[in-house]
Amino acid sequence: MRPTLLSRTRRWLGASALALLVGVGGVSSAFVLTGQAANAQVRNVAQIAVPQTSVQQGFADLVDAVKPAVVSILVEAEEPAQRVQRGRDFQFNFPDLPEGHPFRDFFDQFGGPGGPRGGQGEAPRPRQFMAAGSGFIISDDGYVVTNNHVVSDATKVTVVFEDGSEQVAEIVGTDERTDLAVLKIEGEDLPFVTFEDEASRVGDWVVAVGNPFGLGGTVTVGVISGAGRNIGGSNYGDFLQIDAAVNTGNSGGPAFNTNGEVVGVNTAIYSPNGGNVGIAFAIPAHTVKQIVGQLIDTGTVTRGYLGVSIQDVSRDIADSVGLPNDRGAIVREPASDGPAGEAGVRSGDIITSVDGEQIDDALDLSRTIAGKAPGSTVELKIWRDGAETTLNVTLTELNQEAAETPDAPVPPANVPESTSSLGMTLVPNGDGSGGLLIQSIEADSTAAQRGLAVGDVLLEIDNKPITSVSDFQEAISGVQGKGLDTALVKVARNGEARFIGLPLGEEG
Repeated sequence: MRPTLLSRTRRWLGASALALLVGVGGVSSAFVLTGQAANAQVRNVAQIAVPQTSVQQGFADLVDAVKPAVVSILVEAEEPAQRVQRGRDFQFNFPDLPEGHPFRDFFDQFGGPGGPRGGQGEAPRPRQFMAAGSGFIISDDGYVVTNNHVVSDATKVTVVFEDGSEQVAEIVGTDERTDLAVLKIEGEDLPFVTFEDEASRVGDWVVAVGNPFGLGGTVTVGVISGAGRNIGGSNYGDFLQIDAAVNTGNSGGPAFNTNGEVVGVNTAIYSPNGGNVGIAFAIPAHTVKQIVGQLIDTGTVTRGYLGVSIQDVSRDIADSVGLPNDRGAIVREPASDGPAGEAGVRSGDIITSVDGEQIDDALDLSRTIAGKAPGSTVELKIWRDGAETTLNVTLTELNQEAAETPDAPVPPANVPESTSSLGMTLVPNGDGSGGLLIQSIEADSTAAQRGLAVGDVLLEIDNKPITSVSDFQEAISGVQGKGLDTALVKVARNGEARFIGLPLGEEG
């Protein structure tokens, strides 16, 4: 079960009989940014004062203090016609019903022949919908934070205050990668909340306030269950996991600590049925502050780009290269024209730190580089050939999901040779892309246990390209000659390369 965005409920205009749910469906929440995060001039008179909270006495005083800064977000939006046709988890097969048939009107409403989808060659038309979510105010002059998925495709956004009053908001900027958005409403001395300065810890109390299922002003309490979570669909991970009840409609709403400071923005849940099961995810305050500041300043977010495809360093990989611990990110390939490749970063290099900051895994490297400014120069510590080296790389701006990888080496003409080693039968790869193809593999072999399978192609051993059986045997002997009992193997499957650490045992 993949974590699901707390997406909004979409009620199609003119179709009162059906509400189409996207993700887990329902209503989302928003919040207002603090003056510090918004880089705005803040009058302290408007900042909310939260009384000291005793858990034994409950959270009523805290809730009374922060609720005026938590708002509901109403969205009028238009879904592009292209997405209407292709963005569904299901598809209707519309019958060709005669005029006057009792079900004709129903199918017309939802895209049947002659309906909004169009029949007889008519171009598909965009669909209008209404949605709701949550948010909170972070400055006394009206900056509001919510999720990007709450306001995406919006043609009109309305902020609803605790007392029921409303105000149309302007979308200042959005960031799809972190799922954050900033809105602006008019006003002076508005009640606002601030972000925490020191990161909360696992086990600390959290109070979530938002608009689940459109109920508005709903409060739930729990603890931080985990930190640094990487959930599917996110490029940068680092989510807080909380067990305060978060449901459809809480998207964009704040999670507070007992001091009334925002520790995170509720954005996704893990659920088999679309409802709360005690696992929710919030974007941590330190990420929100960074992104919100850029959105308020420029309306967009810029990120550093290193230009490498990477993966985690397993214990086997660390053993295969003599690295003392299994931390860092190993470079699968540098982009052909990326800054890392131009600075000398190679396939098989393990990046262990950036500007002196330890790198734990591939996601940690992605987050760290994304937080650097384009044009800045970073110092990379790299583990290569059993020793540590340092490279300086000047980052460019990330403007695409992934860079092209270099062309694979072209092997010499195939020869009819094969070898059986480490539980595998290997033959030269005949498709011209190089390496040795796994022709067969023993089910109980170490290679199979490490995930290798028939059809995989071994490209490198110990960072040395292999294009023949003799290359393979020489590389294995070289690893053993170094006193290592695990070989670093670069393997390709379906055109995607990765590294594994392959224990050699007594075979060679």
